[in-house]
Amino acid sequence: MNFLKKNHKQRNVNIFDVSKTLKMLMLIATIAFSSTISASTNLSEKVDEPNLISEAVSKLLGRPYFQLKEDINTKVVIAINKDKEIVVLSVDTKDKKVESYIKSRLNYKKIPNDIIVDGVEHYTIPIKMLKSERL
Repeated sequence: MNFLKKNHKQRNVNIFDVSKTLKMLMLIATIAFSSTISASTNLSEKVDEPNLISEAVSKLLGRPYFQLKEDINTKVVIAINKDKEIVVLSVDTKDKKVESYIKSRLNYKKIPNDIIVDGVEHYTIPIKMLKSERL
């Protein structure tokens, strides 16, 4: 009889251990799954964000008011501050007129509210300005 009692008690402990282990595994799986979902959601927002900012910059720049003799390719480094304003950090061009135009059209202009920016972030945006058709 003692033999059965020992095995019975041991079985209860094992069932408890299995139950505890299963609960722990379920908790770990739930946390891992929710982390994966939130990480993938943030990733898709971050992937679209530079494209949306590039589109916003393009709209703000519009067409230059001056004549261009040749196509100009440049890179603009901007920051987006907490107020969702563009701050031009640098314009990679030797043409002062182009630099001045880009800065005047972008500096402290607001980006659309649908663009999500956490804190201050920097972006490098390629800009292509086409030469004027009539010279």
